[in-house]
Amino acid sequence: MATGSFAGTFTNVNLDDGNQDSVPIDYDNEKTEESQMAAAAAPDHLFHLRNNFYLGSFQAAINNSDLPNLSPDDAVERDCLVYRSYIALGSYQLVINEIDSAATTPLQAVKLLALYLSNPHDKESTIASLKEWLADPAIGSNAILRLIAGIVFMHEEDYIEALKHTNAGGTMELHALNVQIFIKMHRSDYAERQLRVMQQIDEDHTLTQLANAWLNLAVGGSKIQEAYLIFQDFSEKYPVTGLILNGKADAKDPETLANLVVCGLHLGKSSSRYLSQLKLTHPEHILVKRASSAEDSFERAVQSVA
Repeated sequence: MATGSFAGTFTNVNLDDGNQDSVPIDYDNEKTEESQMAAAAAPDHLFHLRNNFYLGSFQAAINNSDLPNLSPDDAVERDCLVYRSYIALGSYQLVINEIDSAATTPLQAVKLLALYLSNPHDKESTIASLKEWLADPAIGSNAILRLIAGIVFMHEEDYIEALKHTNAGGTMELHALNVQIFIKMHRSDYAERQLRVMQQIDEDHTLTQLANAWLNLAVGGSKIQEAYLIFQDFSEKYPVTGLILNGKADAKDPETLANLVVCGLHLGKSSSRYLSQLKLTHPEHILVKRASSAEDSFERAVQSVA
């Protein structure tokens, strides 16, 4: 997954049978849904900023973030979106330097994400801090903190731990992240239920449409065309990004390459060239690691019967 974006890599991840029922999935939280629908009906001063972020227009999100007369809560969310855009562009140190110890919990959580991604070889202390904050009753339920936890644990491929903090939902971003997590767990049934929750809250929301497209790509077959139409609709409404065109605009993007690999497999077409390019340009990508692991397993199996 691109750090700041919700563009996902649609790889099949086996779900340990012992864990399938270990996380409660609450899709009937009427109070949460009602509050989100009420929020959706109120004027949204951050609509364009959010859309830029969701669709991968990170520099546009940064450039157009000087919004007047925001409430304190909206100002914090604005700052979180801007700093997450910097993270998506790889400017980790800027985020680390600018968010100080006096910042609010959501901004501190964003700083943790920057720390985690900036030094993958020394991430244990960052994860320990994240777990400590999540266990604090005073801040552990904060939506941005839970979102960052979901992103970090998804990077760690600890999907059950991620869901412990995200599955209760509360924001459209948390619902969308749940869809991605379930897709990575190869549980399209749970992903579809989460998508229905999003559709009940706001069927036309950008994240609802994106989640629909991600699920269609994961399911494959005729659903690939439906996903294409969603991205085509985005391309007609908004500025072009690599996320929207999914390969046509930015063939160097790792998530684009990964999606092209998986789409090729679904369509029965060769995707070896895209996989080779991904291996060369992004050797640490999760899809490359899984492909290498599968190749090693196959080689060991061949040698065992030789």
